[in-house]
Amino acid sequence: MRTIGLMSGTSLDGVDAAWVQTDGITIAAFGPRLTLPYPAPLRAALRDLLDRAPGLDADDPDLAAVVAALTEQHAQAVLALGMPADLIGFHGQTLLHRPDQGRTWQVGDAARLAALTGVPVAHDFRSADVAAGGQGAPLAPVFHAALAAGMEQPLAVLNLGGVANVTWIGADGALAACDTGPGNGPLDDWTMRHTGAAFDRDGALARAGAADRAVLAKLLAHPYFARPAPKSLDRLDFAAALAGSGLEDLAPADGAATLAAFTAAAVAATAVPARPRRWLVCGGGRHNPAIMDALRAALPAPVDPVEAVGWDGDALEAQCFGFLAARVAAGLPLSFPTTTGVPRAMTGGRITR
Repeated sequence: MRTIGLMSGTSLDGVDAAWVQTDGITIAAFGPRLTLPYPAPLRAALRDLLDRAPGLDADDPDLAAVVAALTEQHAQAVLALGMPADLIGFHGQTLLHRPDQGRTWQVGDAARLAALTGVPVAHDFRSADVAAGGQGAPLAPVFHAALAAGMEQPLAVLNLGGVANVTWIGADGALAACDTGPGNGPLDDWTMRHTGAAFDRDGALARAGAADRAVLAKLLAHPYFARPAPKSLDRLDFAAALAGSGLEDLAPADGAATLAAFTAAAVAATAVPARPRRWLVCGGGRHNPAIMDALRAALPAPVDPVEAVGWDGDALEAQCFGFLAARVAAGLPLSFPTTTGVPRAMTGGRITR
């Protein structure tokens, strides 16, 4: 199938779109990709909804307006790509992820997206997994395994978005996965609050400071790290811990350095079945030298951006949802007991025409 995958992650930075030719098992070809940044008002409105999500009603008038604008943005990304497609994979924007409460909430109007683009839309990728008792995340492992076919393994693929997650791929094709902890989210928020910039470009703020070991130790004492995998996080799950850690007493640069160190230390604290021979890093965090330096110091194996093996780290998540869309169409599983904790391999998603 010719698919277009769409992803708008927890960093709230915009829509990634990527064209993929796949049967949901192997990848025949990749095509163009693009990123369409959210206009500042839409990003601010999404952040407001994210902050209010635990108590937000589905009929909130602000929500309807934002969903309409969000869907239009996704349609623009599809049309700007200018590629023929049989199916769109539409993740939507996550507002709330509480699998322990049986809730995962991604917003976006699939019917409207299909109408605007003239292409059927696969969507609602996570809810069947959560309804069956799984974590609903991460969903990328089966895609990472397809990409890594033939590579030396065990291999770890680390995605540094607003939340960080890892896929471990064993030499026998075994998969394990979980969210490792905060990714760029807290550092983005800190940078915005102290500098007005949306993120710490080139790690400049974090590299100008020094990590506070006492604050870092408090953050690493969070009970999340004692939980066994599979496990997953909401974008704001660490908000209370960050507020009570002493982070706010630090200078802006030292706070940024501490958050970069926290992201890396959380990855290093994540148990995987066997030591990876290599870590490949995708997501926006791989552009931050402070985080990458911290990962290289914390992990006992080479750490490289995914471009080192020819993958496109800026397109990977969008490509993933194009791949998963083909799996939805074929009735193939999206998640597995070792990736989300679901009781059995689970299909999921729906197609709206």
